[in-house]
Parts: sequence; structure tokens; C-alpha cells
Amino acid sequence: MDRITLSGVTAVGYHGVFDFERRNGQPFVVDAVLHLDFAKAAASDDVRDTAHYGEVAERIKSWITGDPLNLIEALAVRIADDLLKEFSIHAVDITVHKPKAPIEVSFGDVAVSVYRERS
Repeated sequence: MDRITLSGVTAVGYHGVFDFERRNGQPFVVDAVLHLDFAKAAASDDVRDTAHYGEVAERIKSWITGDPLNLIEALAVRIADDLLKEFSIHAVDITVHKPKAPIEVSFGDVAVSVYRERS
């Protein structure tokens, strides 16, 4: 299976379990790996025959900036399900990073990852 990798889609979102997270917002970063067959796109050389990564990035951004969710796990699953519904892909890996998570110890990043495939 061929892959398109889109790394570091970043926007401010209002997700979290704490009131201040929903009020103040914070950056969220999403990485997506789209699994699909490039055969048709390679033959036609037409963007309509692949998953347009500019459109994928816009959809991801709309989920980050959309209605607040408590958990980044919920955000990751919703993004994955939406991309499977909207694009001709066989499967998708989504990682949501929350680099400013309200954790009291020093850390580099918090991330959750999901893999979903077309049934």
C-alpha cells in the first residue's frame, strides 16, 4: 500500500478537561498517514485520482479548531473517521500531539495515535 504522510498540521484548539483549556486554548499538532493505492493517480497524473493533501490538511485543521472535546483520543478518532469518509483512502494513521498539556512535570510532548481502516 502506498502512503501520503502529512506531518505537523498545527492550529489552536480548545480541547481538554479543564475549564482554562477550553477558555484559553492551546496548540494541537496532527500527523496523518493516508494509506491508498497510487496506481490510478500515477497513470493519470491528476490530483483528482489521489487524496489531495491540501484538502486533508484543511479538514484536520477544522477538527482542531472545531467544537471542543475533552480528550485528544476523541479528537484523533473523529479525524480518522472523517478522513476515511471523505477521501478515497484504504486506511489512516492519526497522531494528535498536545505539547502544552497541563502536566506538572517537565515533558516534551503528549500524543495519542489511532489506526483506522475502511471496513
